[in-house]
Amino acid sequence: MLHLITGGSGSGKSRYAEGEILKLGPGRRIYIATMYPYDEESRQRIARHRAMRAEKNFETIECYTALNQRDFPEGANILLECMSNLVANEMFRPEGARLHTVEAVLRGAWLLKDLAANLVIVTNEIFSDGAEYDSSTRVYQEYLGTINQEIARWADRVTEVVCGIPIALKGGDLE
Repeated sequence: MLHLITGGSGSGKSRYAEGEILKLGPGRRIYIATMYPYDEESRQRIARHRAMRAEKNFETIECYTALNQRDFPEGANILLECMSNLVANEMFRPEGARLHTVEAVLRGAWLLKDLAANLVIVTNEIFSDGAEYDSSTRVYQEYLGTINQEIARWADRVTEVVCGIPIALKGGDLE
């Protein structure tokens, strides 16, 4: 099962995604963390997310780029948090895929989909603020939008979290 979860910043999507993995039972839980700790704010966000996962039996694997080149265990319940960070890393980190970001990220997501018993991917809704951005940010938005659309096509379920409320967009009723 592939479940794509989207929402705005602070919407509760991370908490919801972790809960979805926990509902899958006591099997092996892998948390793929994609946020690169580049400043104090990102380190604080990483610490907050680690605290949210404390005592939930997740094995954390840090993966900033090259998702398709990493070894992940088969048959685990995997939570990838989050697609927007992975895309930014692939675009802007020196070791990233740069112009080949879309292909690299989709290859990695497909690999995870094949390996995992269940895969939950968290992404961000960054497309509705109406602001004008510079060209590199517009390319980032285009890449993330393309990736989100493709993963949503593959997904069994797609959920948007708004103000902590999950809204089913694809694949059945919410409990």
